Amino acid sequence: MSSDYGVEYTPAISTPTHLSNVSFASLRSTVQYIRLTWVDFINNTRYKVIPYAYFAKVLSAQRPGIHVPKVALGMVEVTVAEGFSASGEYLYVPDMSTLRMCPYETGTASVMGWFEEKEPTPGKTLSAPLCPRSTLRRVVEEARVKAKVNFLVGFETEFILLSSTNPIVPVNQHGWNNSTALPSGSVEAKVMRHIADALKEGGVELQMYHAEVAPGQYEVVTAPLPPVEAADALVFTREVIVNVAATYGLRATLAPRLFMDNCGSSSHTHISVHPTTGPADTPYLAPYETSFLSGLLEHLPAIQAFTTPLSASYARMLDGIWSGGTYVCWGTYNKEAPVRVCNAGSPIARNFEVKCVDGLANPHLALAAMLAAGANGVEQSSPLTIKDLSDVGAAQLSPEARLAHGITTRMSLTWQEARQKLVEDRVLCSALDPELVEAYLSTNLTLEKWVESDKEMSQRKLVEHY
Repeated sequence: MSSDYGVEYTPAISTPTHLSNVSFASLRSTVQYIRLTWVDFINNTRYKVIPYAYFAKVLSAQRPGIHVPKVALGMVEVTVAEGFSASGEYLYVPDMSTLRMCPYETGTASVMGWFEEKEPTPGKTLSAPLCPRSTLRRVVEEARVKAKVNFLVGFETEFILLSSTNPIVPVNQHGWNNSTALPSGSVEAKVMRHIADALKEGGVELQMYHAEVAPGQYEVVTAPLPPVEAADALVFTREVIVNVAATYGLRATLAPRLFMDNCGSSSHTHISVHPTTGPADTPYLAPYETSFLSGLLEHLPAIQAFTTPLSASYARMLDGIWSGGTYVCWGTYNKEAPVRVCNAGSPIARNFEVKCVDGLANPHLALAAMLAAGANGVEQSSPLTIKDLSDVGAAQLSPEARLAHGITTRMSLTWQEARQKLVEDRVLCSALDPELVEAYLSTNLTLEKWVESDKEMSQRKLVEHY
């Protein structure tokens, strides 16, 4: 009898959405408007609404696309980040493999795309260096070619349902998996069922949903996909959550931590590594998995600039509250480690859960950073020098015990530290493109200043924008 457990998912070069294989012309009777969508550096989802008839004309052009000013990636409210200006335009090219119906808006579908340069530069492709989706696509392709690995990625999306944002009032005070958090007929039960139905209708595989620990907190778990498709599905999932909640008069927020006496909200990221030569049926971590883990851990303090991108993120990343802790380490089933090995003894379902990710992070950039670091470890056959910490949190160990486990590095403890670690990380900056890193850090700085410009309003800003 097999000792494997868990549901098996296998990687694919591409996993189209449920509508992408349907002729666009055949949707004329059901789709009146297209939301051509992108996510900027500050993780704001933006879109232009285009009538079906005009969108069909756009698709028939020699180079399909719409014009988007280059500043679109570097705006924070009405402030333009340093390095961006009023000059320049991208061609935003629809990626029809991302076509999904928006179940929360009648007669509307959504499509994501690629930022491209309008005119080619000698020796370069049309792909815009600052495009988050293109960056992730490139990182994944380089991992496939150089490190000989593919990836699958799944997400747990935690959020809090609020009946008021000023003051902040959660819909209830019930806790983890409690039946009283989803009583029949309640607005929260209706919202969660509506979210589940909308995700299925939009072609996102829902694995489960349940009440989480904090007041009014819930979690939606979606199935793994190839990285670009996974990040796209997460963007859609968040849009479903926010829009469905709004139809019931509620605000769904991804803000990292609303209640300092309770748990925060995260975007736990589950990554499985698959060699291009075929599965390696090992009872525990295979060499390519340990090297991936080694690379990921080595660059984790710098990766945090993308995965926990604001000061508010660090109110969640503390020791003793099951958020991953403040030491660079890993552990089998250990919620006090920033990287947790799940389904450790089952090769068909084994994955790494990265806990230092929250809903403020642009999913394409966050994934690109994590996968680039891990793939570099595989390519270099990096040895894993940190031992499995499966029973306690690193903060509970003595300095001598941590040293014996190979735990010698702290996570970035502040927003400023994460930014500095990224600047100093030549491997990660090179993998992501120094031009993108510079533009991202500039925009990120502008966002932090805007959020923290009024301390009394900072939490409300996060709740109303994320």
